[in-house]
Amino acid sequence: MTLFEKIVAREIPAKIVFEDDEVLAFHDVNPQAPVHVLVIPKRVIPRIAEAQPGDGALLGRLLLTAKQIGADLGLSETGFRLVINSGHNGGETVPHLHVHLLGGRPMHWPPG
Repeated sequence: MTLFEKIVAREIPAKIVFEDDEVLAFHDVNPQAPVHVLVIPKRVIPRIAEAQPGDGALLGRLLLTAKQIGADLGLSETGFRLVINSGHNGGETVPHLHVHLLGGRPMHWPPG
Protein backbone atom coordinates (compact mmCIF):
# COMPACT_ATOMS: atom_id res chain seq x y z
CA MET A 1 0.00 0.00 0.00
CA THR A 2 1.27 3.47 -0.81
CA LEU A 3 1.32 6.27 1.73
CA PHE A 4 -1.71 7.81 -0.01
CA GLU A 5 -3.67 4.55 0.05
CA LYS A 6 -3.07 4.44 3.81
CA ILE A 7 -4.39 8.00 4.11
CA VAL A 8 -7.51 7.06 2.11
CA ALA A 9 -7.96 4.02 4.41
CA ARG A 10 -7.50 6.31 7.46
CA GLU A 11 -4.48 4.30 8.61
CA ILE A 12 -2.44 7.51 8.54
CA PRO A 13 -3.99 10.81 9.68
CA ALA A 14 -4.20 13.78 7.33
CA LYS A 15 -5.70 17.25 7.41
CA ILE A 16 -8.42 16.61 4.84
CA VAL A 17 -9.93 19.56 2.96
CA PHE A 18 -12.14 17.64 0.50
CA GLU A 19 -13.48 14.15 -0.04
CA ASP A 20 -16.03 12.46 -2.26
CA ASP A 21 -16.38 8.94 -3.68
CA GLU A 22 -13.51 9.41 -6.16
CA VAL A 23 -11.16 12.06 -4.80
CA LEU A 24 -9.43 12.99 -1.54
CA ALA A 25 -7.55 16.24 -0.90
CA PHE A 26 -5.39 17.03 2.11
CA HIS A 27 -2.68 19.42 3.24
CA ASP A 28 0.88 18.31 2.44
CA VAL A 29 2.92 17.51 5.56
CA ASN A 30 5.98 19.11 3.93
CA PRO A 31 4.50 22.28 2.39
CA GLN A 32 6.44 24.09 -0.31
CA ALA A 33 4.18 27.15 -0.16
CA PRO A 34 1.86 28.72 2.42
CA VAL A 35 -0.92 26.63 0.84
CA HIS A 36 0.08 23.16 -0.35
CA VAL A 37 -2.73 20.67 -0.87
CA LEU A 38 -2.48 17.26 -2.53
CA VAL A 39 -5.45 16.12 -4.61
CA ILE A 40 -5.47 12.37 -5.24
CA PRO A 41 -7.76 9.84 -6.87
CA LYS A 42 -8.90 7.18 -4.44
CA ARG A 43 -8.40 4.61 -7.21
CA VAL A 44 -4.69 4.15 -7.70
CA ILE A 45 -3.15 5.33 -10.94
CA PRO A 46 0.61 5.06 -10.29
CA ARG A 47 1.54 8.14 -12.36
CA ILE A 48 0.20 10.28 -15.19
CA ALA A 49 2.48 8.41 -17.62
CA GLU A 50 0.42 5.27 -16.89
CA ALA A 51 -3.02 6.86 -17.19
CA GLN A 52 -5.31 5.27 -19.77
CA PRO A 53 -8.04 6.77 -21.99
CA GLY A 54 -10.63 5.33 -19.59
CA ASP A 55 -9.14 7.47 -16.79
CA GLY A 56 -10.11 10.71 -18.55
CA ALA A 57 -13.15 11.52 -16.42
CA LEU A 58 -11.22 10.93 -13.20
CA LEU A 59 -8.31 13.06 -14.41
CA GLY A 60 -10.74 15.87 -15.20
CA ARG A 61 -12.31 15.45 -11.76
CA LEU A 62 -8.87 15.93 -10.14
CA LEU A 63 -8.34 19.23 -11.95
CA LEU A 64 -11.85 20.53 -11.27
CA THR A 65 -11.50 19.57 -7.61
CA ALA A 66 -8.17 21.42 -7.42
CA LYS A 67 -9.81 24.48 -9.00
CA GLN A 68 -12.62 24.41 -6.42
CA ILE A 69 -10.23 23.96 -3.49
CA GLY A 70 -8.17 26.89 -4.79
CA ALA A 71 -11.34 28.99 -4.80
CA ASP A 72 -12.39 27.74 -1.35
CA LEU A 73 -8.97 28.65 0.06
CA GLY A 74 -9.14 32.17 -1.41
CA LEU A 75 -6.51 31.66 -4.09
CA SER A 76 -8.57 32.40 -7.21
CA GLU A 77 -7.88 36.14 -7.22
CA THR A 78 -4.12 35.98 -6.65
CA GLY A 79 -3.53 32.68 -8.44
CA PHE A 80 -2.11 29.27 -7.71
CA ARG A 81 -0.04 26.57 -9.38
CA LEU A 82 -0.95 22.95 -10.12
CA VAL A 83 1.89 20.44 -10.46
CA ILE A 84 1.88 16.75 -11.44
CA ASN A 85 5.21 14.92 -11.10
CA SER A 86 5.73 11.73 -13.13
CA GLY A 87 8.67 9.38 -12.71
CA HIS A 88 11.99 9.77 -10.96
CA ASN A 89 13.30 12.64 -13.08
CA GLY A 90 9.94 14.38 -12.77
CA GLY A 91 10.27 14.50 -8.99
CA GLU A 92 7.75 11.77 -8.20
CA THR A 93 8.18 10.43 -4.66
CA VAL A 94 4.91 8.51 -4.16
CA PRO A 95 3.75 6.12 -6.92
CA HIS A 96 0.14 7.30 -6.72
CA LEU A 97 -0.94 10.05 -9.10
CA HIS A 98 -1.51 13.33 -7.30
CA VAL A 99 -1.91 17.01 -8.08
CA HIS A 100 -0.05 19.55 -5.97
CA LEU A 101 -2.03 22.75 -5.44
CA LEU A 102 0.41 25.49 -4.41
CA GLY A 103 -0.47 29.06 -3.52
CA GLY A 104 -0.26 31.89 -1.07
CA ARG A 105 2.95 33.35 -2.52
CA PRO A 106 4.30 34.36 -5.93
CA MET A 107 5.48 31.39 -7.99
CA HIS A 108 8.59 31.71 -10.13
CA TRP A 109 9.56 30.21 -13.48
CA PRO A 110 11.23 27.95 -14.19
CA PRO A 111 10.12 25.99 -11.13
CA GLY A 112 13.39 24.11 -10.72
